[in-house]
Amino acid sequence: MRLTIHLEHLGSLDAFTCAQTLSHLPDLLFLDSALHHPDLGRYSFVAADPFGRFAVQDGRALWNSDSLPQPPLPALRALLDRYHQSRIDGLPPFQGGAAGYLAYDFRHTLERLTPAPVDVPCPEAVLPFYDVVVSFDHRSGDAWLLSTGWPEQDPDKRQKRAAARAQQFRRLLGNGPRPLRDCKLASSWTSNFSASGYREAVKAVIDSILAGDIFQANIAQRFTAHVSNGIDALAFYGQLRRMNPATFGAFLNFDEMTIASSSPERFVKVDRGTVETRPIKGTAARSSDQRRDRNLAEALLRSDKDRAENFMIVDLLRNDLSRVCKPHTVRTPVLCGLESYAAVHHLVSVVEGQLQPGLTATDVIAACFPGGSITGAPKIRAMEIITQIERCARQVYCGSIGYFGFDGTADMNIAIRTVILTDESAAFHAGGGITALSDPLAEYEETLVKAQRIFAAFEA
Repeated sequence: MRLTIHLEHLGSLDAFTCAQTLSHLPDLLFLDSALHHPDLGRYSFVAADPFGRFAVQDGRALWNSDSLPQPPLPALRALLDRYHQSRIDGLPPFQGGAAGYLAYDFRHTLERLTPAPVDVPCPEAVLPFYDVVVSFDHRSGDAWLLSTGWPEQDPDKRQKRAAARAQQFRRLLGNGPRPLRDCKLASSWTSNFSASGYREAVKAVIDSILAGDIFQANIAQRFTAHVSNGIDALAFYGQLRRMNPATFGAFLNFDEMTIASSSPERFVKVDRGTVETRPIKGTAARSSDQRRDRNLAEALLRSDKDRAENFMIVDLLRNDLSRVCKPHTVRTPVLCGLESYAAVHHLVSVVEGQLQPGLTATDVIAACFPGGSITGAPKIRAMEIITQIERCARQVYCGSIGYFGFDGTADMNIAIRTVILTDESAAFHAGGGITALSDPLAEYEETLVKAQRIFAAFEA
């Protein structure tokens, strides 16, 4: 069977420049490893102008705005199967597929839960289907333009479309990047919690833990501000990725909203039958003084509170993965490893397993979403307490951003350090895991440490 994918080598094109050049196209998607890492931050992807659009609104699956008869995840799997293609070895792993976000409230399609009050509508999921992807291998320095020819099903027509779409994107990339504009705020930030209110929220979670109701819950405060007219969201993201580079960053310019994320956390990766999740639990601020920074990292590694927090979530995720993985294959090769980023040190564990035959990435989402690191344990009760205490919808925050490839691969982040931008406002959440050993003041200050780089990116 002849190859229908059209492939071109683009040399050493810069990923952000590529996103900037294609930013006038609909549904621009930039999955960005701004913090280069030989494994976690090796690849970036830019896509735009999809051939179809999968979304979930009020629990209903939609394809190009038309309702589908199946529930959301079976509907998504059926669409991915329709456009199945084999993977080309030796190239970056996302080679066409559905990419975008699952909002935190996608959880309502999986469990019966009380919804949080909503002030800005947000679809539970938006996953455009991309037939053309520009991919970047930061380790080799190579960039590739890959055109699949979908949605054509006839091989000859598909091959012609693949070539034509590749030519179209090559021509667009030759135009060069557009100038970036202003990205200033028009007001100061406000929070849905006062400092004392957040401390009281932490105490309420501790009371629930001591009463035996839960073991841990993640509580966040939501910051909002007005933005200036004509704000350039991509310019803001450019500042954010410079000030807070992350391995699982993203910029999504969709009709519904614009999302700018500098997440350091992988939710799940599915690749050739292996499933991996990398929960972050345990955070310490960094210092510009090298010796003090090292001491802060060592103190985090020794912290009983942070290690206990991490252990609990590892147990939860081992249980989640055991629902879709072969018996006795779930293991934890890394427990409370140290990872350091621009503003914080984190404790990160790795849980992995071998997927059962016949199951796919959508089954993994059904078993694991939302990530345990940003809910708590036990997960269902923790989510109920989060809704009672936070009293506002999380929207994309603590959901997931990433891709489902036509070849069965998937890689999704945990949408933390994530800003939602509209024509009028900017909003983001910052939170942390609360355990019986939590200190309310320290937990409040941790949220500010996590928020600081986002504040600074708007001021740069």
